[in-house]
Amino acid sequence: MAIEMEKEKVEQELISLVEEVMPELTDIDLKKDFVSEYGVNSISIIRLIVAAEEKFEISFSDYELALDGYQCFGDVAALIAKKLDDKE
Repeated sequence: MAIEMEKEKVEQELISLVEEVMPELTDIDLKKDFVSEYGVNSISIIRLIVAAEEKFEISFSDYELALDGYQCFGDVAALIAKKLDDKE
């Protein structure tokens, strides 16, 4: 139960980061394909990941910076939650 709550918190924090890094996006749906639905590009995803690294005090490897590693913001949230879990 605590893990699920942590995941929800990560998702909410990620939505806030998306709104901060990509203010042109509205009504963020974590399950929608962010390239086709929101027009996210590789620069945007790197900016989001850098912001997430600072916010959550985690780090992403070089290959985790690639846009093709994610289909939606939910994928990014899941990776952040895993990294936080691994950190404990």
